[in-house]
Amino acid sequence: MLAALHWLDTPLTAPYRWTMLGAIALSATYWFVKARRDPALLPVFIGALGGAFIGAKLAYLFAEGWRDWPMEDRWLRLAAGKSVIGGLLGGYGGVELMKWITGYQKSTGDRFALILPVGVALGRVGCSLQGCCLGKPIAPQFFSVRDEHGISRWPASQVELGFQLILLVTMWLLRHDPRFKNRLIFLYFISYGSFRFLHEFLRDEPPMFSCFTGYHILALITALVGWVMFVRRGNEASRESLPA
Repeated sequence: MLAALHWLDTPLTAPYRWTMLGAIALSATYWFVKARRDPALLPVFIGALGGAFIGAKLAYLFAEGWRDWPMEDRWLRLAAGKSVIGGLLGGYGGVELMKWITGYQKSTGDRFALILPVGVALGRVGCSLQGCCLGKPIAPQFFSVRDEHGISRWPASQVELGFQLILLVTMWLLRHDPRFKNRLIFLYFISYGSFRFLHEFLRDEPPMFSCFTGYHILALITALVGWVMFVRRGNEASRESLPA
């Protein structure tokens, strides 16, 4: 089932809608608390939120929008579809843009790394409850899930939920480790991008070419951005530690 179907149900029967709103509310509360000590953080959060929505939309149009066009309800699908991994890239871009506009110089990546897995995990809870973002059909197994048509599938949403919880614990355990100072968000990008690239082979998404989907490309970009910035921040930290 396409991600667009998240928004086609009525308000009382759309678990994904409510979990996504809950994730936004939780994130907003987290940043408002942080902004009490540093008011300049609020525009950064607004940039992240706006960038995430734009990125999620553009990523969906890139990965799946072409398949929606021949359908009668194309405009509704195109208006409703979105992508988690596109939201991550867009959110990062929104943060950097807002920092440039406001002149904010402090690193915020570690703070985002501590709350991002929670938001994504809540989104996957909604996917699991609503029966969207399905895995590929497989033979019935003790771990498989059945869709609304009774077809046995790989538990894609549930596996990603578990992975996000692992990342959440990992980010919190590493938050005081000097080796990852100002680099946690990029570790998250590397980890999630790599996982999503491999996991995409088990998700039931339209292939763009051969066995690769548009989300494979987006996941690879996410991992590469994370790796480049992780190394760059490490080099910057090494230069700053050298004696003058």
